[in-house]
Amino acid sequence: MAERALAAEVPADANAHCPGTSSETAGKSEACAGCPNQEICATSPKGPDPDLIAIEQRMRNIKHKILVLSGKGGVGKSTFSAQLAFALAAKSKEVGLLDIDICGPSIPKMLGLEGEEIHQSNAGWSPVYVEDNLGVMSIGFMLQNPDDAVIWRGPRKNALIKQFLKDVDWGVIDYLVVDAPPGTSDEHISIAQFLKASNVDGAIIITTPQEVSIIDVRKEINFCKKVGIPVLGVVENMSGLSQQLHKFKFFSTSPDGAQQDVTQQVLQHLPAELQNCVAQTEVFHVSKGGAEQMAKDMQVPFLGRLPLDPLLSRAAEEGRSAFGTSSSKGAEEDRSAFGSSNLKGNSKPFMPSLPALEAIIQQLMQLTEGSQNGQLESNGVQNGGLH
Repeated sequence: MAERALAAEVPADANAHCPGTSSETAGKSEACAGCPNQEICATSPKGPDPDLIAIEQRMRNIKHKILVLSGKGGVGKSTFSAQLAFALAAKSKEVGLLDIDICGPSIPKMLGLEGEEIHQSNAGWSPVYVEDNLGVMSIGFMLQNPDDAVIWRGPRKNALIKQFLKDVDWGVIDYLVVDAPPGTSDEHISIAQFLKASNVDGAIIITTPQEVSIIDVRKEINFCKKVGIPVLGVVENMSGLSQQLHKFKFFSTSPDGAQQDVTQQVLQHLPAELQNCVAQTEVFHVSKGGAEQMAKDMQVPFLGRLPLDPLLSRAAEEGRSAFGTSSSKGAEEDRSAFGSSNLKGNSKPFMPSLPALEAIIQQLMQLTEGSQNGQLESNGVQNGGLH
């Protein structure tokens, strides 16, 4: 009779009658034949792992641990993780950002840390710091060339993730944000196993509105339920395109398909007070209610929608916070495009996505801390609205 496994030990994509990842027969029983996790389960050490004790001790210094997950690639997990870390640090929290996307690390780019290296001390690996209260760890800091491909099988990925959790000296911090790759495979099983005893606050699930993404995100939510990771909520990213009118280009199209730029003519006929209005249009077809309906069906919280916003994309591309000031060329160009009448405080440009982003982060802080926190000063928005 097959050994019955605890739900917390069964991967989301496991075969029926899975014995569980910590079972002595994991990866070896008849039920494991053809399972995508068979190799990693068969080669993983069984029985008590002394490294898990070291991980649990290291994690005691971290108040809140949040995973950012999705079943689909390219939905904006890393952008969200980076801006979440920036926002928490801006609220005077001590923050760590751990990138466990071994094959596609993008966090160094999005935090403006390309070319940095990891340093080691008697206390362990030292994170690379963006600010005094925002440290980052990624395999991207270990590559001689950022274009090098990381071609690793599961056991080697697992070993590095374990080393990140066991050896990185974050110190005493308020938040650890873990940016994971898409799917429910090696990295996800590892992080769930290694943090099992560390009281993870939960996972934020990122998706885009269309069903082709949501199909895979449902699997991610089921994975979280099976391995015992609470789902803090679902974020629908790229929910329409939002941009101020004067940032758009307008074209006329002739019968033969030729296009002519008529932007200036359009804007000249548009009253000045309307040029800063935000226009929004849908980009992806939403056939079954999008992420909000999916969250309702799967009985998990829906945190809100984030539109596609070229200014937010630019901030991520330049490795800077969407919430704070920056001396980068891109930030200066953004500020000069708006004028002082649209700015508050430190001359921050208006980003259409920030009200929703801020509101989502506020909800997360209330979920994890159970307290009312002061709003981020993003463009003078005191209560960011969700659509």
